[in-house]
Amino acid sequence: MFFPSAETAVLLLIDMQEKLVKAMNSSEQCLARQKIMLEAANILGMDAIITEQYPQGLGHTMPELTGMFKTDWPVIEKKSFSCFGEPLFCGRLKSKPRKTLAVMGIESHVCVFQTVINALEQGFQPFVLEDAISSRNPSDMTTALRLLRHQGAIVTTVESYLFMLMKSADHPAFRQIAKLIR
Repeated sequence: MFFPSAETAVLLLIDMQEKLVKAMNSSEQCLARQKIMLEAANILGMDAIITEQYPQGLGHTMPELTGMFKTDWPVIEKKSFSCFGEPLFCGRLKSKPRKTLAVMGIESHVCVFQTVINALEQGFQPFVLEDAISSRNPSDMTTALRLLRHQGAIVTTVESYLFMLMKSADHPAFRQIAKLIR
């Protein structure tokens, strides 16, 4: 494992769509942690990619999240469960030197799981932000996380990941990030 950096990491927000979120377990807690991570990504100057699974049927990303997106963060429609099944996603991901992916979204045992497995296959180090993912059924999420750990994904929390990015209290954004997580 190596520590991520804001310059070589990309934040993935997978399928946080209106019709899906309502059915998720602990959706409010998941959204709250995602908001913290999105705000921190803005502060740290991270790149992000947002996906929407078949938005014609499932709606678009939750409005409370879209208001936090930077204008250069693409929202990519997909039908493939894995983000890597969408050529636009792959092109955007490979447009800059990337080493690590910070992954949040739904459902943990389907789209998140398949995306993380494909990321590992392609040589990326994924950091699955456990408190920023969800599934309808808690046991599906537990199983997915166990399998992802076994495959080599780093499973952590938003707070822990943010401290990995900063590495030190000397980081210029430390005070701003600390306020977010209090």
